[in-house]
Amino acid sequence: MKTLLPTPLKYQKNKLSFEGHDLQKIMKNKKTPCYLYSKKTMTETYKAFYSEALKAKIPNPLVCFAVKANPNHEVLTLLKKSGAGADVVSVGELKAALKAGINPQKIVFSGVGKTRDEIIFALRSHPYGIYSFNVESIEELEMINDLSKKENKVARIAFRLNPRVNAKTHKHISTGNKTHKFGLLRSDIEEALLNDSLWTHSTLVGLSIHIGSQLTELKATEKAIKEMCDLAMSLKYPIEFLDVGGGLGIDYTEEDRKELASIKTYMKAVYQSLHRHYFKKVDPLLIPRIVFEPGRILVGKMGVLVSKVVRTKQSEDCHFTIIDAGMNDLMRPALYEAYHEVYPYEKSTKLISTDIVGPICESTDIFGAQRKLPRLKSDDLIVIDNAGAYGRSMANRYNERELAPEYFI
Repeated sequence: MKTLLPTPLKYQKNKLSFEGHDLQKIMKNKKTPCYLYSKKTMTETYKAFYSEALKAKIPNPLVCFAVKANPNHEVLTLLKKSGAGADVVSVGELKAALKAGINPQKIVFSGVGKTRDEIIFALRSHPYGIYSFNVESIEELEMINDLSKKENKVARIAFRLNPRVNAKTHKHISTGNKTHKFGLLRSDIEEALLNDSLWTHSTLVGLSIHIGSQLTELKATEKAIKEMCDLAMSLKYPIEFLDVGGGLGIDYTEEDRKELASIKTYMKAVYQSLHRHYFKKVDPLLIPRIVFEPGRILVGKMGVLVSKVVRTKQSEDCHFTIIDAGMNDLMRPALYEAYHEVYPYEKSTKLISTDIVGPICESTDIFGAQRKLPRLKSDDLIVIDNAGAYGRSMANRYNERELAPEYFI
């Protein structure tokens, strides 16, 4: 179980453990399916992310956790205690961040569909509103400015630049090209800056980019940062911050382990790109702070989905291991054909080829095809790894199933 990042899951004497505790003992009084989370893994990963930013000489970094990755209250509370802010995309996520005690002045609000009610709530969340509305259309800016006037506020605005890059990731989680709904093209931003009527109750404080999720290499990131820096250099006045987005991936597969950029490599690439295209060209006293929007990288490795075998089934040469977790509990394999390692509680050298499937009445309810596992039986524990990000947050009640509970170890 080689990995690039800390993981709470290990085999000890051929029995699966989580944070050093025997999994079967942990699950003694718990129903399956359920999520297990490791506080230690998450906080260590956050500290590594922040400390590597400092080591790379990133100026005054602000780490805004992408709440969509995992909005669990305890997750948000622990990250707040570690110093994190929040990146939100709905009023529900904003409320969750505020409930966890995250300062509104450390919250950025992204997303193409912010409604009137969401904007008003964000404006009222603090005397100065939130840290930034990351604006994704001129029409959105117009609405924010009008509502700010009615609220007697001045909204803090960052344009989300669409840098026209193709990130090396799944097409459904790539967000940085002009064919995607996200962000504004540079020409649109320049046009908006010339329209004084849009700025009566708004002020430009930053620029942002976000080109996708589960990024494993950094060429597209570096190019996007260059595009943002070029735009920043063209502005007639300095800005407070540059938001480089998030999306750094984790190692789900062996291929990921070979290709994935480490946090250290990522921070070095971010700094070098910022320095080359912006920092060395401006007065050192005017260098802006850098905002990050990490999600998966902070919480992906901390969580697993624990399930039990319901039964096995043989159809001629096809073998199925049917478990009590379904695609409603973990959508990623059905939605993106995403790969997650699947581990039995007891390790064995006697393996068979089997499809791990759930109980949902859909053929896409499959967690792994032709996986090499021991021959399992009813009630045996089975674990789906790397489920801390976009697992429980995407869960639903399809087939009228109950939502899987979440437990911290």
